[in-house]
Amino acid sequence: MKTVLAIRAHGTFANAADVVGLTPSAVSQQIQALEAELGVRIFERTSRPPKLTSEGMQVLEMAEDILRIAEDTKASLGGDRVAGMLMLGSVRSSALNLLPRAIVRMNRDYPELRTNLRVSLSAPLIADVAAGRLDAAVVAEHVGFPSSLRWSPFLREPLWLIAPKGTDLSDPMKALNTLPYVRFRSAVPLANLIDTELSRMGADVNDIAELDTVGSIVTCVRQALGISVVPHAALQHPDDDDLTKAPFGDPQIKRHIGIIERAVSPRAGIIARLHEVLAGLSEEHGMPRPAG
Repeated sequence: MKTVLAIRAHGTFANAADVVGLTPSAVSQQIQALEAELGVRIFERTSRPPKLTSEGMQVLEMAEDILRIAEDTKASLGGDRVAGMLMLGSVRSSALNLLPRAIVRMNRDYPELRTNLRVSLSAPLIADVAAGRLDAAVVAEHVGFPSSLRWSPFLREPLWLIAPKGTDLSDPMKALNTLPYVRFRSAVPLANLIDTELSRMGADVNDIAELDTVGSIVTCVRQALGISVVPHAALQHPDDDDLTKAPFGDPQIKRHIGIIERAVSPRAGIIARLHEVLAGLSEEHGMPRPAG
């Protein structure tokens, strides 16, 4: 399995041989034996460098999973030593402003623990956690989490109506009904949350643009294209002091972001520590991990 990964990473059988400490002929024999055992062709050898076949891609994924499980098992048998690989996922949200710092903190707490981060949409992340391909993922509050999963919010983040500097937002409804509006259009819970509240308020907004990232929306508002609604974490840049803001909703709307994990997880202790770190980095908007 390590040889398969080495060939994929280093391009040729000869380069992989140097990495795994074998001769090129021994590497070739290993792959031939594995192909015979599995009954599939893993590499297409007529190309240079050798390419993985479609079956080989499946073997590669299997190898990664098996080796990670083996590494984690060795770590768990070592007693209190926390090691191995923590597989994390995250949506493109405020969490990405926190996760890099949280991972650095976790690396200091657990120097033998390695972290792999993958960014995707909520639905595939939730499916990958349920299937065991990820240990945990950071996602926004979601409808219909499977019963086999546990979702623990660590961030309760307020939403703000933002406008170019000097704009009068003393009457938010008047601003929404009269000023050009930059809409967040994306298949994510935040976009639906904002649109639902606008509808509840009865706001008749005049869309001037539809954008699919919060960062681009803030840029457009800063350039006086219009007004919009964004989460608190989107307003942490020094240039954002040039924006005018007012609470969105009455009472102010807040969205929850949390960690999804399997209800019974061998990584529960590490994930609990990650929750604690993320909540601390969220400062006054952080939430403690629920008991149980």
